[in-house]
Amino acid sequence: MIRSMTAYGRHSVSTEIGVFNWELRSVNNRYLETAVRLPEDMRELEAKIRDTVSKRLSRGKIDIGLRRQNTQKADTTELLVNKPALLSLKAALSQVHESVPNAAQPDPLALLQWPGILKPAEQDTAALHKALLAGLEDALDDFVAMREREGEATAGMLRTRVNNIQTCVEQLRVHRPDVVERQRKKLKVKLDELDIPADPQRLEQELVYVAQRLDIDEELDRLTHHLTEIETVLQRDDPVGRRLDFLMQELNREANTLGSKSSDVDTTGASVDIKVLIEQMREQVQNIE
Repeated sequence: MIRSMTAYGRHSVSTEIGVFNWELRSVNNRYLETAVRLPEDMRELEAKIRDTVSKRLSRGKIDIGLRRQNTQKADTTELLVNKPALLSLKAALSQVHESVPNAAQPDPLALLQWPGILKPAEQDTAALHKALLAGLEDALDDFVAMREREGEATAGMLRTRVNNIQTCVEQLRVHRPDVVERQRKKLKVKLDELDIPADPQRLEQELVYVAQRLDIDEELDRLTHHLTEIETVLQRDDPVGRRLDFLMQELNREANTLGSKSSDVDTTGASVDIKVLIEQMREQVQNIE
């Protein structure tokens, strides 16, 4: 299935220490480029995050953020006192009272606010990381689903333009004999105006040369082949953005050759129409994974 490279995904994970929110954004890029933003105490997850993303995505500039909504749940908060630090602070206060006997006793709440007196409750880090990575997978599911929806819409637009180009190609095939015949008549009219006897054999050779110079059958055949290949590629399940980009280059090359061989307004107009359609497709293809 065709996937777009622009998408957004979000998922929340509830844990014992609070709610974490995954947020994923992406734009088009030639390769897979991942930027990860994590809370400082979650930095060790970065390698696993990049590995998880690389297994699900192949192209795009991905911005992944993990944000802690609240540090701890009020009903499960557990305050643990760092006893060694508290005893050290007590010893320091005792020295103060020995030097200043009339010094006021410290406020217990003020003591708790002293750096290092309170320590966080012990956590099951492995379980927490497992839950967060599972949340990332869920966020990626939403993210990929959005890519696929946008990719399906893009594939529809590409098919519409492929059909329009094919219509132009068929019209050129139908009108091709008329174009050659008009060139034959123009050449005879010029000879008649010169009022010079022409060698019939030589005249026929010149007409054959003109017909060969204006022949666009090969270009039309290659255009048709490339258009058929695009439809085949759109039905594939693997990433096809680069292949489609290459096909756009090939289509554009044939359209340019078609324009250089045109000798009438109709062919020139059809060549311009085809180029416009190819450019529209090329812009869409730049955003396909």
